[in-house]
Amino acid sequence: MKTLIIDRFEENYAVCEDDDGKFFALERTEIPDNVSEGDVLEISDDGTVCINEAETENRRNRIREKMLRLKNKAGV
Repeated sequence: MKTLIIDRFEENYAVCEDDDGKFFALERTEIPDNVSEGDVLEISDDGTVCINEAETENRRNRIREKMLRLKNKAGV
């Protein structure tokens, strides 16, 4: 199984990054319709692509917490 994170969308492609920092372009037709930037995708050995909603939420929470800490340090 491979894990990718959607970095951005460009025309008919979702540009995704893996754990090693490598980028891949997946056609939008290959991924679920309801994906957005930052979503964690899992690609199974048979090629099935699905959203890992739990890991997506964990990542968003970690980023939110980091942003709050930075904001508090800056005194904003």
